[in-house]
Amino acid sequence: MEIAIIAHDGKKAEMIQFLMDFKALILAKEIQLVSTGTTGKNAEKAGFKVRKFLSGPYGGDAQIAGRVAEGKTEMVFFFRDPLDKHPHEPDIAMLMRLCDVHDVPLATNPATAELLIKAI
Repeated sequence: MEIAIIAHDGKKAEMIQFLMDFKALILAKEIQLVSTGTTGKNAEKAGFKVRKFLSGPYGGDAQIAGRVAEGKTEMVFFFRDPLDKHPHEPDIAMLMRLCDVHDVPLATNPATAELLIKAI
């Protein structure tokens, strides 16, 4: 199973903590992680194998949206920072819309991501 991990700057630490909390499950289920650039670098530093795409503002969100549309990415964990402005908001909206169009589970916070990962 391929899961995309994306986190805004203010949520990157939460994403890494989430991954660490579920590291055993991720490894046991042989989950393949894909990510936007900076989130992926942080996940690699924490010991995860990640296929990295561009940073979100440079098109990484759009690249992952393409994978959702192609049926390659089966779940998305996108820890969004609702209290900050993001110049690439149209790409974020496109990713979220494609998750809805293609019926791909999308978690925008750790509580929802926990429910989804435990359901695997």
